[in-house]
Amino acid sequence: MSHQNAGEDNLTAMTDAWSAMTRGFLRTATAANRAAVSAMLPSTTAENGSNSNRIAPSIPSIDYSDLDWQFDRTVDDPDGISVGDTVTFEKVLSDQDVRAFAAVSGDTNRLHLDEEFASDTRFGERIVHGTLVSGLISSALARLPGLTIYLSQDLEFSGPVGIGDRVSARVEIVEDLGNDQYRLETVVRDEDDDVTVIDGEAVVLIDDLPAE
Repeated sequence: MSHQNAGEDNLTAMTDAWSAMTRGFLRTATAANRAAVSAMLPSTTAENGSNSNRIAPSIPSIDYSDLDWQFDRTVDDPDGISVGDTVTFEKVLSDQDVRAFAAVSGDTNRLHLDEEFASDTRFGERIVHGTLVSGLISSALARLPGLTIYLSQDLEFSGPVGIGDRVSARVEIVEDLGNDQYRLETVVRDEDDDVTVIDGEAVVLIDDLPAE
């Protein structure tokens, strides 16, 4: 066998080994991801009280959720929504979030992007866009059962949010307006500083989900 053929055989063997190892890694990573997601979702309970090892039905509004995000709600059935029901959504607003929002929205205010500039302002540091902070209200509304459609939103900002702070948005149904419309109290808190940063109220229409 020539040195060239031997070299080609060695290269082929190395390529095959690398491919096999990569496939194994991907299978392991996929399994780990599935296990992590499964651990976050409640399994259904059989009539005898034991877990049936089946994952609860997917909630359409969280199909694209990140594992770092957290949410809690008091109602799962659109037909059971009533005054007093709440949803809370929580996540860290990172530097990456701020820069992505600036790029998408066009809001390139240096207060949000330039540390040196922001240090000379009343805030003393960069802060998150107010609209990005208030956007977490929409994130909470998206986790109401059914298809939530924004009709109106009133907001009052009472404080800034720093880059990297964990923020929560809580919405509570305070009035059933009829015709599947509801008025909600909307509150956003900076959990790291333990302060409320936004107060307001919204009106939404909760429509039926399209048939699959």
